[in-house]
Formats: sequence, structure tokens, C-alpha cells
Amino acid sequence: MGNPTYRAERTGLLLVDPYNDFLSEGGKVFPMIKEIATENRLLDNLRTTVASVRKASIQVFYVPHRRWEPGDYENWDHPNPTQDAIKQRHTFEKGTWGGEWHPDFVPHAEDIIIKEHWAQSGFANTDLDFQLKQQGVTHVIVIGLLANTCIESTSRFAMELGYHVTLVRDATAAFSKEMMRAAHELNGPTYAHEILTTAELSAALNASTGS
Repeated sequence: MGNPTYRAERTGLLLVDPYNDFLSEGGKVFPMIKEIATENRLLDNLRTTVASVRKASIQVFYVPHRRWEPGDYENWDHPNPTQDAIKQRHTFEKGTWGGEWHPDFVPHAEDIIIKEHWAQSGFANTDLDFQLKQQGVTHVIVIGLLANTCIESTSRFAMELGYHVTLVRDATAAFSKEMMRAAHELNGPTYAHEILTTAELSAALNASTGS
């Protein structure tokens, strides 16, 4: 790790699950991440990262979780604990405020919205790999929620498929400091090529584009 270079035509930003239920006061999951999100300045860092990426002319990919609808997970053989919780609380419910994009992260016309993932990996049962390959992307920068679930699973899958993976440790959050430590100090170094702060990423992007 060190001195990463991000060519605009070969890099993609994966913005994972930027829903109101995660990021807004009143969201169903927001109270569970609020302490870490506040400490990390999550919203500010997400805004900065997205703005830096757009300034560098890097393609933005939205990687959204399944928006709950009636009937989801019914009669499944093996729903996981998170899916059981979604079934109970109707997280990211389709057609409701909680399942809408946070107002600061509404997609632009040129952004690519990936098919919704049912569990934790943004690649499993979606078109993410196909869309990245069609855009010529080899390097992915992964931000959003949650650090130790969807971010880790999506990023691990990316590495397995041959992508260069960058995690941004303060542009994500989790339910506890222990989960954040596991995501970035224990597990992240086993698969990520770079683990940066928002400031470090912005500097690397500026250096890569000469701005």
C-alpha cells in the first residue's frame, strides 16, 4: 500500500446503500450507526468523496440493497439474521421515505445504478461485475454502509474477481467500534489494496489527475 494512482477511465466509485434508513435522522437503522457515523463525520466524508470522484471524472456506481416489499424472504430455506431483521422491521421499504436515496446522494443522470443485492455482496446475483467490465473499470473505491457487512463482502468479492480495491475507513460506519476495527484493522488488510482516509483519497485523486 502507498502512493496509489487512480486513472479516471479505469476507476469506479461503488456507493453502497445510501438510503435514508441508514443515513438520515428518523431512519430505521440510523440510530444503530449514529455514534460511529458522528465520530467518523460520515456524511461529510461521503459528500467529500463523491465530490472528489466526480471532479476527477470517475464513474459512480450505485450499489443498493434490496428494498423490502411484502413477501420478501417468506418461505426461504436459509434467510440470514440480517434478512430476518429486515423482514421484521421492513428496512429500506420500497415506496417509502426510508427506501429513498439520502437527499445528498441522489444519483446523477450519468451514474450507473446496479441491480439490488439481496444479502451483503453487491456482486452476488446482480449486474455489478458486468457493468464494471463494460466501463473498463479495474480499480474500485468502496464507500457506504455497513463497514463489516456489505462493504466488506462487496470488496472481498471485487478482489476475488481481480479488481484493485480501495477502502475509505471514514466514509463508512458500523454498529460498534469493534466492528469498525475488524473491518479495517483485522479483515481489510487481507483483501484490500489500499485502506485510506477521505483526505488521503482526495490527495491521491488530485495527484492522479494533476489538479
